[in-house]
Amino acid sequence: MSDSKNSLQSITRRHFFQQTGLSIGSVALASLLNDQLFAQQIQHHAPKAKNIIYLFMAGAPSQLELFDYKPKLQQFDGQDCPAEYLKGERFAFTKGVPKLLGTPFNFKPRGQSGQVISDLLPHLSKHADDIAIIRSMRTTQFNHAPAQIFMNTGHQIVGRPSMGAWMSYGLGSENKDLPGFVVLISGDNQPDGGKSCWGSGFLPTVHQGVEFRSKGDPVLFVSNPEGVSSDVRRQTLDAIRDLNQTHQQKVLDPEINTRISAYELAYKMQTSVPELTDIAIEPAKTHEAYGTQPGQASFANNCLLARRLVERGVRFVQLYHWGWDHHGNGVSTDIVSALPRATRLVDKPISALLTDLKERGLLDTTLVIWGGEFGRTPVNEARNGSKLLGRDHHPRAFTMWLAGGGVKGGITYGQTDELGYNIAENPVDVHDLHATILHLMGIDHLKLTYRFQGRDFRLTDVHGNVVKKILA
Repeated sequence: MSDSKNSLQSITRRHFFQQTGLSIGSVALASLLNDQLFAQQIQHHAPKAKNIIYLFMAGAPSQLELFDYKPKLQQFDGQDCPAEYLKGERFAFTKGVPKLLGTPFNFKPRGQSGQVISDLLPHLSKHADDIAIIRSMRTTQFNHAPAQIFMNTGHQIVGRPSMGAWMSYGLGSENKDLPGFVVLISGDNQPDGGKSCWGSGFLPTVHQGVEFRSKGDPVLFVSNPEGVSSDVRRQTLDAIRDLNQTHQQKVLDPEINTRISAYELAYKMQTSVPELTDIAIEPAKTHEAYGTQPGQASFANNCLLARRLVERGVRFVQLYHWGWDHHGNGVSTDIVSALPRATRLVDKPISALLTDLKERGLLDTTLVIWGGEFGRTPVNEARNGSKLLGRDHHPRAFTMWLAGGGVKGGITYGQTDELGYNIAENPVDVHDLHATILHLMGIDHLKLTYRFQGRDFRLTDVHGNVVKKILA
């Protein structure tokens, strides 16, 4: 204790206060560097889940075409939206008095539970008894980038740690040769919120998401440059480590330890990642089930890779698939043609993932989450007079589902009103969702905090309640 006190006294007062907020991070990092699980210190109760696979549908899929069937909306299709809904309303693109828009697709009860799911999801429908559908999600954001950042970090402005980073900080990884938080990306674009969606914010950067790719080098800049052997790489890293440690002893900056840890993890991943990401070794029946094509970048490949990652102890795997922004302002965003194309890309792989996890005994301890950043309006956008069908951004009500990892399957939680416009029963805020996910992982969201700039921050900020009725 006296040595620590003397070290602190050697730092200027200004530098001390700059670094104080990172002090807890250095403790977490020391644990990681010693190959010890930080989970021993952070978990507050027995977890239901050990790992998470978060299927993030960037662009916001339409709940009204997939999970939230509204007979009244069908009945009044094409009529003016009632004035009481529009008073004081703010849309992203819709102008004037929009027309109500019923879905052009069919729904039916599925499984023994009778969950009502769209014909657009025939494969997922087979898992109706495994999933808990939350039809009463709501958010405060109605533009893509801030909504995606809010859904991932609990705050709409960049700079806060993502949920995966909080998990890494609180629980670490079960595999010392792989990151605790891995990100996989597919679709035509990156998420609108960018890398802030999986950033570490003010947590030590060792906790940020590491992007894996299903085509080309699995992790950028991890492979040795041409002409550099593994021995030379090891000697180089040892020299850099010694220099960093010398510098760290002088300035006591925990980010230097983070840098050392990052170099070491990258070296370990040179061996662990190539085998992990070689999905070609999976049997033919697995590729047929997922619809995978080894060597190609696809959502299907990422789903199979996600199973392989949690199998090896990666704590949090997040799949971003962009392609759900169906405004109807062009053929590529028309609900009638473009939405079915989007669902065909994800329906079979998601079903195969759930089946695969269940058959391997992993679903009980793996929490699977599906959803986007907000919902879609019950009215037709008709931007610039477009005759195509499309829906605008809608933060007031949308649908997500969860499966495995302590979640009660075959249930529906929450309801929207008869037009699907507002929540009528059991609203679930983004912070409530985060609190529930943390709870399933054995963490009390009120207690997982990090001091930064004189304040204790947490993922749920000053909000959040666990949604107990969806827990098994």
